[in-house]
Amino acid sequence: MEGIGIKQENDSIIESKPKIEQEEDHVDVDKISSLKALGPFIAARENSKNTVYLSDVPAICKDQPCMLGVDEAGRGPVLGPMVYGISYCPLNSKEALVELGCADSKQLTEEKRDIIFNDMNTLEYANSCIGWAVEIISPNVISNSMYRRSKCSLNEVSMDSAMGLIQRAIDAGVNIAEVYVDTVGPPEKYQEKLLKRFPNFKITVAKKADSTYPIVSAASICAKVTRDHALKVWQFPEGLVIKDNAFGSGYPGDPVTKRFLTENIDLVFGFPRLVRFSWSTAENALADKAYEMEFDEPDTEKPKYAGTKLTKFFKGTTKSGEVKREECRLFKQCHLDNVTDF
Repeated sequence: MEGIGIKQENDSIIESKPKIEQEEDHVDVDKISSLKALGPFIAARENSKNTVYLSDVPAICKDQPCMLGVDEAGRGPVLGPMVYGISYCPLNSKEALVELGCADSKQLTEEKRDIIFNDMNTLEYANSCIGWAVEIISPNVISNSMYRRSKCSLNEVSMDSAMGLIQRAIDAGVNIAEVYVDTVGPPEKYQEKLLKRFPNFKITVAKKADSTYPIVSAASICAKVTRDHALKVWQFPEGLVIKDNAFGSGYPGDPVTKRFLTENIDLVFGFPRLVRFSWSTAENALADKAYEMEFDEPDTEKPKYAGTKLTKFFKGTTKSGEVKREECRLFKQCHLDNVTDF
């Protein structure tokens, strides 16, 4: 299978690495202080669960009123997580965003996005006034949300993540005054929902906000870079080792992604955890190849009860409509009767 090796071979390569080089590669897996630290942080987390990370809040963001932007990456792919990101800075620090080169992440090359993300975290003029946070939403969580009995749509998952990140920023002490959001669904309804949750903020929800507001562009870059690196360091509990991103971009139209889906179907258990089972692309691929499953239906026979049924005590009307109830035992023993007329 192309792009797939034996895990033991990969392990032997790591073990043969010089000790000095391994020590130099060591980074803190609990803090993202640069682009280099992003991959190890993600790799150290369980990819079947959501992961949230908040950068340190610059002191100026606690004292001065701030604008906050919200955007996502990876909403459409059949593979990998969806990542929501926020960024924030004081209202009078917009120049720092412009100097970083914040623009719509989709219009920037991967290399340029990585440089901006690294500069945002390492350069003093940026990290002294700009903060950010991301939530990596596992494909496992996405599929389970959409498949559960009380279904949760992708829009609901998205909105919950966005509002959760805004709330985390508030809890961390960020002095938020204005919020700018790249919309999910109709902007008016989304804006109304956000205003109900955060009535004290000036909130703007718009289409393509990432290309209009630099603070949303910064959030978009954080989300996109995080998703890209989440895919690069993805660990398969199923035992697969995929080299050189051999599963493609994750979008249904990508031929490399299609080939990955075709070649990695377990006929009983379906796809690896990387795949969003709830996507029609994955469902159709399984329908064509996987084994059909049959489940025993529960016994439909009515259970036999011993003794008097409870419903007997509530029956009082005959078929003709006449109310007929059995006389109370106490009335019988005491020879009592109902009297209505004296």
